[in-house]
Amino acid sequence: MEETRPKLWTKDFIIISAANFFLYLIFYLLLVTIAVYAVDHYHASEAQAGLATGIFIIGTLIGRLVIGRIIESVGNRKTMLFGLIFFILTSLLYFIDLGVSFLLFTRLVHGLALGVASTATGTIVAQIIPAARKGEGIGYYSMSTTLATAIGPFIGIYMSQHTSYTAIFSFCLVLGIISFIIALFMKVPEVKAAAKKAAVKGGFKLSNYIEPKALPIALVTMIASIGYASVLSFINFFAIEIHLVDVASFFFIVYAVAILVSRPITGRLMDVKGANSVMYPTFLLFAAGLFLLSIAGSGTIFLLAAVLIGFGFGNIQSCSQAIAVKVTPLERMGLATSTYFIALDAGLGFGPYVIGYIIPLTGYRNLYLIMAIVALASTVLYYFMHGKRKETAAVGADAI
Repeated sequence: MEETRPKLWTKDFIIISAANFFLYLIFYLLLVTIAVYAVDHYHASEAQAGLATGIFIIGTLIGRLVIGRIIESVGNRKTMLFGLIFFILTSLLYFIDLGVSFLLFTRLVHGLALGVASTATGTIVAQIIPAARKGEGIGYYSMSTTLATAIGPFIGIYMSQHTSYTAIFSFCLVLGIISFIIALFMKVPEVKAAAKKAAVKGGFKLSNYIEPKALPIALVTMIASIGYASVLSFINFFAIEIHLVDVASFFFIVYAVAILVSRPITGRLMDVKGANSVMYPTFLLFAAGLFLLSIAGSGTIFLLAAVLIGFGFGNIQSCSQAIAVKVTPLERMGLATSTYFIALDAGLGFGPYVIGYIIPLTGYRNLYLIMAIVALASTVLYYFMHGKRKETAAVGADAI
């Protein structure tokens, strides 16, 4: 029995999950406050305020793209600690008052630091989780990000109403230092030298920056994440339109609770039954949640949509990451993790810009109906990109 159920909740697993939680707590805390700060403090335009939010994700993409190529050569632990130190140092830039242009620069390099640090933590956790519990383990690990999506915005909004922005930036700095300190106490198994050498070959090749085996599921994730981007960016505007502002404040709390409840089940199911047993139902639940949003007229329907979207996209996110590392050789796991997050960030970061052109033509209700169709289309794309592979679970165990 011990061989079939190797230990998951080790000291190192808990430490890396905690470090990742603090990183994303800072990200989501600033996500809901930085645009208002840009307008209040620098009298920025709406376009500049929006850029102050979005340019962070551009920085994250750059960080992932660069570090994914070299992480196996540098070493996972060194990369993680460097990323965390970089993250702390760039947090100090928020205290420098040199105008909105410098704020945009700060957001860009802070995002770059998150890209480096979070790619390293994602790679490390994929290494330390036992192969037989990869789906379950990544599901638990990604709950650290899920908790941050609920707690971060709550703290950010509360602090913006009761404290100064200097206090907010100071709090984020302290959280970054805590993340670094706890990361010092974990041991990271390094890839063997031969594997490091094989991971990335010299010369400019796309395969040195993107893991081809992880690319199919990454593309599926990117398309699906556009649907969630419509929720993340425009749910408050929609709530105002349908007079459900008070209920909207609970949307992401309900979303997070749905994920926390379901991920232990879906992760274990994926390891036992294979990816398809989880992915197909979650795509359908995601589409159903978006459809409910499109017809929502009461708080009950509005929050039920949050539950279904949590069951749906919340599990698509973690299971897709598990697939990406399962189909990839150990020595290229860093690139696989980077490839997955690049696709996810691209969908979440650039999706709102595309959707912004759609809304004037469709309105919010029709937008979410369209996004439900996109979610269903993602199901078909998943089938051709990965789902028709019958040996998913067996390959996953062997590949790692």
